[in-house]
Amino acid sequence: MNEKKALEIVNKIFNNIFLVDNNFSMNEILEKFAFDIKLPKKVYDSTTNEETWADSISSGKFITLSNMEKRDNTIGWMLEKKEVNSLEELIEIWNSINLTTTERVYDSVNVSLSDTIYRSENIYHSTDCSDSKNLIFCDSCANSDYLLASQRTASSNYCIRCDDSINCSNSYNVICSNKIINSFFIQDSFDLYECMFCSHIASKRYCIANMQFEKEEYLEIKKLIIEWILKKEV
Repeated sequence: MNEKKALEIVNKIFNNIFLVDNNFSMNEILEKFAFDIKLPKKVYDSTTNEETWADSISSGKFITLSNMEKRDNTIGWMLEKKEVNSLEELIEIWNSINLTTTERVYDSVNVSLSDTIYRSENIYHSTDCSDSKNLIFCDSCANSDYLLASQRTASSNYCIRCDDSINCSNSYNVICSNKIINSFFIQDSFDLYECMFCSHIASKRYCIANMQFEKEEYLEIKKLIIEWILKKEV
């Protein structure tokens, strides 16, 4: 998936959460919303020197999944036995074939800049995600659709910065919560609809900072909060 398609997905997410179009570039989105998400890093295939993306970079030597499979289907990975006279020599031989596989994408389509993706579609710069569609800058998300800058979240859609949560939709900055809808800045809560800056509460609507508001005054304040969230740094 290219950057243009990724931005189209981001725009749909913004429309559902904030009711406005996205006005940020991809780099601005990364810096503003996904600054703390664990994402694949750019490395280079040690056999071809082509650019690739890896979840783990500790080994320092890499090979893309496609190049690994290509060798497996041609010359293979077994080496001819030879005399080894030292541990250093043995380690050197091992290093020649001990390459970290990158861009591990299985049963998925339209995936780019990602590693360890399973049974998914339209995934951009994400890692360890499965059974999902339209994820941008996500880590460890599953069974979800249209998530941006989210991690360890499942069965959710149209959310930005949704962490360790489930069954959330049209929400921004949700942490360790379940069944959150049309809400911003929620932590450790359950079954909230149109709430903001709330923690440790359940089955509420039109609350701000755990205080009950009337619908009309809540929606007026929400407009101001959206402007504040989307304000660009000068």
